[in-house]
Amino acid sequence: MADVNAKFSMNIYLCGVGGQGIGLLSEVLIRSCMEAGHPVKGVDTHGLAQRGGIVASQVKIGARLFTPRIPPGEADLIVALERLEAYRGIVAMLKEGGTVVYYDTEYQPIGVRMGRDQYPAAEELEAAVAARGGRLERVHLEDLPDPRMQNTALLGRLSSLGAIPGVSAEIIENNLRAVVSPAALEANLEVFRRCSHAPVASQG
Repeated sequence: MADVNAKFSMNIYLCGVGGQGIGLLSEVLIRSCMEAGHPVKGVDTHGLAQRGGIVASQVKIGARLFTPRIPPGEADLIVALERLEAYRGIVAMLKEGGTVVYYDTEYQPIGVRMGRDQYPAAEELEAAVAARGGRLERVHLEDLPDPRMQNTALLGRLSSLGAIPGVSAEIIENNLRAVVSPAALEANLEVFRRCSHAPVASQG
């Protein structure tokens, strides 16, 4: 277990669309933070997950945690499984100087299908993050074996960035082994290792 700085704290906002695997992403991150020695709390907001609606999880790290809820504009790290949800997360949750890691795919949530929302271009995400003095990391694998592995690709990218202090690639892989079903494990681990070892995980 890693040494823990008692003063260290971090707010992590996870977002995507129902069916993309936010639950697995959240569980692996929470388990990995705990294994790294961080006090952590998390909460999921499922909403209309089974209908392709917005899904979000909030994870807080710190020695003095009273609630897992993250106030608007206070997320140090946003991890998004879809471009529109990444943009929404940036606008609503990202703090000054925060980091965004997103999988660049278009999943067409309900708001877009009904004509209420428009998909943002990648350049709009770049501008929104730059306006907050933050960092944006795009992930996209053209040959991803299964769209359900996008969460694993993001976990690999997070580990390569060292985005959460003490949460190493080895720790995340240990927890992928604990959470992912045996039938899908090896394929997920291959995607994770590609994104965690490559200097630039973004392709395409």
